[in-house]
Amino acid sequence: MKELISLKIDYAFKLIFGKEGNEAILIAFLNAALRLPQDSQIEDIVILNPEFNKEYRDDKKSILDVRAVTTEGMQINIEIQLSDQYNMKKRSLYYWAQMYTRQMREGMAYKELTKAVTINILDFNYLTETNNYHNVFHLYEDEEKFQLIDALEMHFMELPKLINKWRSREVSPWENGLVRWLLLLEGSENQEIFNTLEEIAMQDPVLHQAIATWEQSSDDPNVREEYFARRKAVLDEKAVVREAELRLKEGIERGVARGLAKGLAKGKAEVAKNLLNMGIEIPKIAQATGLSEEEIRLLNE
Repeated sequence: MKELISLKIDYAFKLIFGKEGNEAILIAFLNAALRLPQDSQIEDIVILNPEFNKEYRDDKKSILDVRAVTTEGMQINIEIQLSDQYNMKKRSLYYWAQMYTRQMREGMAYKELTKAVTINILDFNYLTETNNYHNVFHLYEDEEKFQLIDALEMHFMELPKLINKWRSREVSPWENGLVRWLLLLEGSENQEIFNTLEEIAMQDPVLHQAIATWEQSSDDPNVREEYFARRKAVLDEKAVVREAELRLKEGIERGVARGLAKGLAKGKAEVAKNLLNMGIEIPKIAQATGLSEEEIRLLNE
């Protein structure tokens, strides 16, 4: 298999989906992701941040997202994350709020504000309440479930859940456009997926463009240098998160073990006291509880 840069690294993702000249690719992805009616499909889009700021290269916490606006004014932010930093819900809401409020200009009426959409592509399981790989959230009334306003839309797309459904043949890239585009992100790691997408690309010119751009970028020495630098920074950050998770787990396990030990010792002491009060001989109590005779005598003082 040809060595391709991984589109799950935000730098590579942005090269394909967020670079000027690749608007058709972004439009195809968004039309599949946003579930828009056929007569409301996105036809044109402006990528708002096609540049790559130099700070991103070594800064593990820098964000390489894709921001765009449609001709109808819909604001869109796409971010891809490799590790769970336990902040995605509030983080996504914060980005949405930024997009929505930044539209406001002096003398502008509130009714002129346009819809803002955040799309979070996650390389980890996140929403424990569902097995669906794609979940969409809006503002709805609690009891009657009617929509308050169509200004907020948040998407969470979980790649591990998608892969599980693809392996069990619950979803197919031949039949579902979003499945097609999300599986593309797995193409550098799975030959079967890549081969399938190449077949589909023979009938899908935009997917063909995406794969061709991906292959060309993967062969570019300058791109590869930038990619591997960014990949190292991202994977280092992922390792830090994983290390913190393991330390937390270890701390919890130690705490539980200590708590159990203390609880067990306290329980044995209570049993020993009760047996002493019943007049049972100390050697027999020691045999029954596992406490030493000296420990039992101290309890009797």
